[in-house]
Amino acid sequence: MMNHETMTATILTAKNEKGYTWEQLAESIGMSPVWTASCCYGMNTMLEDQAKSLCKTLALGDEVAQLLQTCPNKQWGNAVPTDPLIYRLYEASMIYGQSVKDIVHEKFGDGIMSAIDYKMFVDRVEDPKGDRVVITLDGKFLPYKRW
Repeated sequence: MMNHETMTATILTAKNEKGYTWEQLAESIGMSPVWTASCCYGMNTMLEDQAKSLCKTLALGDEVAQLLQTCPNKQWGNAVPTDPLIYRLYEASMIYGQSVKDIVHEKFGDGIMSAIDYKMFVDRVEDPKGDRVVITLDGKFLPYKRW
């Protein structure tokens, strides 16, 4: 029986065997690469037409398409990530997180940035000193309710 973990392994195997990029797969379903990848890693849910289109592109069966539509269980361990790139993102949030929080509160008031009404973009910017990674986090501000 397939679960989210085996679904992800199946998708990644097909993606790699067929030579697709996340950009190409995202284009095939009309969504962003980051969101598409997050669904394939079991962290977000696709609509039926998106799941079927992705599975058609990758020549995967209905079981994968059905799992792509199921609500994820968004849990991760408490350990510090060890993958170097993911660790740097973690490190950046640990070093700059409080500063960003303070600035958001100064500009918006008491609240949070939504990760539901949210977009993320990863871009490459050429630079003579070495190309730059530009990550844009674009989330709706949600003020805390008072009652």
